[in-house]
Amino acid sequence: MTGKKKKSLFKTWVGRVHLWLGLASGLMVLFLSVTGCLYVFSQEITDWLRHDEMYVQQVKEKPLPVSEVWKSTQEFIGGDKPITNVTVYNNPEKALVFTVYEHGEGSIWYFENIKYYYSVYADPYTGKVLGVYDEELDFFNIVKMLHWSLLLETEIGQPIIGWSTFIFVVMLITGIILWWPKNKAARKQRFTFRWKDSTKWRRKNYDLHNISGFYISVVALIIAFTGMVFAFTWFKAIVYVAASGTVVAPEIIKEQSVIADTDKDAAFNKAYAITKERHAGADAFRLTPAADTTGVINAYVQQHEGVYYKLHNIQFDQYSGELLSERRHEEKNFGEKLITANYDIHVGAILGIPGKIIAFIGSFICGMLPVTGFLIWYGRKYKKAPAEKKKNLLKFLKRKKAVTT
Repeated sequence: MTGKKKKSLFKTWVGRVHLWLGLASGLMVLFLSVTGCLYVFSQEITDWLRHDEMYVQQVKEKPLPVSEVWKSTQEFIGGDKPITNVTVYNNPEKALVFTVYEHGEGSIWYFENIKYYYSVYADPYTGKVLGVYDEELDFFNIVKMLHWSLLLETEIGQPIIGWSTFIFVVMLITGIILWWPKNKAARKQRFTFRWKDSTKWRRKNYDLHNISGFYISVVALIIAFTGMVFAFTWFKAIVYVAASGTVVAPEIIKEQSVIADTDKDAAFNKAYAITKERHAGADAFRLTPAADTTGVINAYVQQHEGVYYKLHNIQFDQYSGELLSERRHEEKNFGEKLITANYDIHVGAILGIPGKIIAFIGSFICGMLPVTGFLIWYGRKYKKAPAEKKKNLLKFLKRKKAVTT
């Protein structure tokens, strides 16, 4: 008897925690779930909408040097907006993609904190600009920044998102505790929807909240934990230490260029040629020029297009194009690999389209949970009122009938 009472008292307090946290964070969970659903297939939709700009009309025998296309694209944009980097695809039918970006300062709002942000598509064989897109106003970028930090500066918006996600994790755990069946008889009603024509909407809503929440709980926890990696440096550190088995941060060597009077365009083209030769099977290469006179050319090799979990980093001398260092994906410890894969896991891209479908369904059900949970609470809180009114009305009618007779 004592054990049952303790268990009942425990579940009572768990239920209160689940209820009040749910009421406090429900709107934020719904908001994050909706924006997450919208963003999951952003790359596929964007690629479809920009197909004509992403692909060249005619593939020629040999493309122009990357530096030459860079120069012509820079002239097209104007010297007041310097190109940040270029992405070159191994697919000969694809255009070069130049990123033109500068972060602003002095405001907490997304739209006021970016000076400019463009993606420019250029034909690698002719140097012709095929299309220019303002990424600052792109629908999916706005959705991403809403999901990332509520369109606020990262230092302000990220903690709000992070702690809301943390509360959601607590709600998932308490929800599983409340859902957990006491015996075999109770399990039958908690794993499947046993609806009949006579089943009321309150019961259906209750089953949607509990059964759907249970089946999606693992996916929801993965999405939530990967979201917290973005939001909190301390949580990211915990994940790294747990996965790598060490508290020592990985050593990242920052090379320096030796200043020389040379052709820097030729050095840039050489760096690209070496990168492509060393990783001939990779899907894409992103090259960033040196930031200052002693800086290096950074090349990032994207092994598989659309995902970032397998990334190689190479540094080149900006004056000679000589390879200074390379850090391959295989050389990273498991903690580094897991952190690198965090984005791909978060959006489901790590499993391709099936993974994205799972992430979409998971986000959709996560958004449904606060709605169905609110309806459960509202129904329990106010369902007695109509019954009491009906009971009082019957008493009144009986008294009235007694008086008239």
